[in-house]
Amino acid sequence: MTRRRPTARRRTSRRGKRQEQADEQLLMVLGAGVIVIGLFTTVVNWLLAHWWVLIAVVVLAALAGVGWVYQRQQRARWAQVQARGLRYALPQLDALHHREFEHAVRELMRRDGCRDAVQVGGGGDLGADVKATDPFGRRWVIQCKHRRGGDRGPAVGTPDLQVLNGTARPVHRADVVVLVTNGRVTKPGQDFAKTQRLHLVDRRLLGTWAAGSRPLWELLRAVPPPRRPPALS
Repeated sequence: MTRRRPTARRRTSRRGKRQEQADEQLLMVLGAGVIVIGLFTTVVNWLLAHWWVLIAVVVLAALAGVGWVYQRQQRARWAQVQARGLRYALPQLDALHHREFEHAVRELMRRDGCRDAVQVGGGGDLGADVKATDPFGRRWVIQCKHRRGGDRGPAVGTPDLQVLNGTARPVHRADVVVLVTNGRVTKPGQDFAKTQRLHLVDRRLLGTWAAGSRPLWELLRAVPPPRRPPALS
């Protein structure tokens, strides 16, 4: 019995210390709250006495917001100007890696107004390297065949076109199916493309498209009619 009493006293002492610490923390929080409220009240009273300062701050904030919006619009317009001015010469395209060539075709489609143009080429692309929707609502699926030697490289043949033809419409839901190359297409490949409504952009046509400013659908023949009127810019 005489040994248990000191233990109870120690526990009571510990509880007392914890309560003191909790009270101190509460007092600190209350003190901080009083200080914050006092500062807030002082600031409000000062602003009420000097109301013109508040108006000046609001005006400056509004001007800063207008300036930020204006700068953002200017950057967007400059980006559009740069996109419209995008040009490639054939030697530039010849020097690209085949993946960079796909990116260049994507950028040309964006220049023409296809804002959603994306490069999707890679393993398992099922014949599609670039996809885009033109301002008329038509869905484009483009396969890119880059030749390091340009028209001196191997010609694109029927097998490549057969792969594209087999997936572009049933898999990718394309309205316009295009093969773009900086080289040439074999005669059997050209004949096959005509029978299957595939559009070919060979080196000659690519040079005209990349170095000019006309959209691709104005350079191709027998493009499907628009799905919708073009959106107003």
